[in-house]
Amino acid sequence: MSTIRSYLKKHTEALVKDVGIEPACALTGKSKATLGRYYSDHDEHADRFMPVDAVAALEEAASYPHVTAALAELRGISLSFDGADRKNRRSNGINSDVIALSQRFAMLMAEYQQSIEDGVITVNEAKRLLRETTHLQQVLIDMKLHLEDEAN
Repeated sequence: MSTIRSYLKKHTEALVKDVGIEPACALTGKSKATLGRYYSDHDEHADRFMPVDAVAALEEAASYPHVTAALAELRGISLSFDGADRKNRRSNGINSDVIALSQRFAMLMAEYQQSIEDGVITVNEAKRLLRETTHLQQVLIDMKLHLEDEAN
């Protein structure tokens, strides 16, 4: 499977797991098996991807737009969230963002240290590192938004 296909499938899986499998089924009208096929890395499902309307429905319910962000990253584009009702906005200003950033970075480094101890990063360790990196990215987005608010 190509790197791009694998990357998109992993982000599709993250999106479904963020929302939860049962709620994802309800939101998309798809079965658990169908949703699983969208992120399966088995050869027989290599060409199956989640329809864009299903991605939109799930990302509205998710804490982070996993698939949209993955598509943007593949094109070298960075995303910015607008609106007062952002689900990824968890902090109360730039000071709490700096603290959250420090904490998340420390968690990422601790996870990296634990993962690299034996000289090999396993698939599960890579998934944990990816999860921490995504959390760090969310904090940076919040921080950027707070700085933009203060600049206006």
